[in-house]
Amino acid sequence: MPSPALHDTGPFTPCPAPFNLAAYVLAASARTPGKVALEVLSAPGTVAERWLYADLAEAVTRTAGGLAARGIGRGDRVLIRIGNSSLFPLVLFAANALGAVPVPTSAALTVPEIGKVIVSVGPRLVCLGPGLDLPAAPGVVVIGPDEVADLRRHEPAAIATTAPDDPAYMVMTSGSGGAPKGVLHAQRAAWARRMMWEGWYGLGPDDRMLHAGAFNWTYTLGAGLIDPLAAGATALIYTGPADRHVWPALAAAHGATIFAAAPGVYRQMQDAPELATGFATLRHGLSAGEALPEAVRATWSAATDRAIHEALGMSEISTYVSGSPSRPAPPGTAGFPQPGRRVAILPEEGAEPVERGADGLLAVSRRDPGLMLGYWQQPEETAVAFRGEWFVTGDRARMGEDGSITYLGRADDLMNADGFRVSPAEVEAALLAHPGVAEAAAVDMPVASGATVIAAFYVLRGDPIDEAELAAHCAARLARYKRPRIFRAVEALPRTATGKIARRQLREA
Repeated sequence: MPSPALHDTGPFTPCPAPFNLAAYVLAASARTPGKVALEVLSAPGTVAERWLYADLAEAVTRTAGGLAARGIGRGDRVLIRIGNSSLFPLVLFAANALGAVPVPTSAALTVPEIGKVIVSVGPRLVCLGPGLDLPAAPGVVVIGPDEVADLRRHEPAAIATTAPDDPAYMVMTSGSGGAPKGVLHAQRAAWARRMMWEGWYGLGPDDRMLHAGAFNWTYTLGAGLIDPLAAGATALIYTGPADRHVWPALAAAHGATIFAAAPGVYRQMQDAPELATGFATLRHGLSAGEALPEAVRATWSAATDRAIHEALGMSEISTYVSGSPSRPAPPGTAGFPQPGRRVAILPEEGAEPVERGADGLLAVSRRDPGLMLGYWQQPEETAVAFRGEWFVTGDRARMGEDGSITYLGRADDLMNADGFRVSPAEVEAALLAHPGVAEAAAVDMPVASGATVIAAFYVLRGDPIDEAELAAHCAARLARYKRPRIFRAVEALPRTATGKIARRQLREA
């Protein structure tokens, strides 16, 4: 008789109480004060900043003192619009240390997009990085790069006593209606990430973690910053010019032992001159954000003689299914639920798991300490995401008899473009703002290289529109990762019997 599609080897070690994310992450400052916590790299072989654990901890508490002097306290939202620099972790951990709620956002967002986030979040303070802008926001205090840097000139502030279930930080994701949606995480989320240390990374204090992503992204925030610091390892930040070939050179010059990136980065570096030799100090690579094409994995592993361990996750819980050095994923699967997780495959309706081998909806138990507190000021949408004890992820999957998970795609219409979840409604709204576009539909589509890109299909209102003009129109309204890469004018959009856009037909066409 088939077993139920349920993984449960017992709950993870309970989060200690009280618990504060910043205190937890910086605890190594007491164990190994003279060890390097963070290196900011401006080029291969060039360390622009080097932070010891003791210095980082002092700078965080002093920055917390600067925030407190500006009236920031428990529960206040502090929006962070800073690129990859040391200012980012200082403000992030300082805000958390006060019991405030840091809200990291992408430096790639356009001014109208960040304006929507500000309206949604209602921050008490916005910390702005160099070269970035904001819309007019009455009542919101904004400080620029110099003032952000000066925050750490204050006297250190005491770290607040917080409970595991108190808010810790908020990340932004696309809602199904196109508006930005805040995912609020608890302090315990940092503790829950320890399930990934063995279940995915194989992370230890001797590692040097090089991550290719932006810090506002959940993947980078956790794997590139929180986890290596909490483990007493060293985090490597690259802040130099964009270069798809730079990663092997950086890894070689700075002794990276783990490299983490989205599949698109692995794909783009395949013709890098130093690919075969640059990762000699690496133990393995990590991939998340979208499915890693097998051809990309095979090419990279053949050149480097290193494995890539992949993980499946989302903003609401981070990664929870993965392969690891101690238990690699079987071919064609996303790996196994990490030890300590309770994961099931549910039918379209109901809360009882299907049988192993049957397709269904991937779900995570409410008991998981990494699960979000909820969607910011959206109790109804939060409630809809749960079914009995289960948080239903919206991913379709299948559990094998060995417990491995095969990912089958999204159950909803949210697109996945190079690892970023993007709402079709948001892209379509930008297209429809062009006076020559009468109707529009956006879908994510695989292309020959194994990547997934956004394609825009549109019905003209009159004369044909030059593709470059439409691309420039979208560039003024959408972050780079949200912009269509393919534009197709059509006579009419295919629709279902109920009038919804038939996106599958567009992909197949």
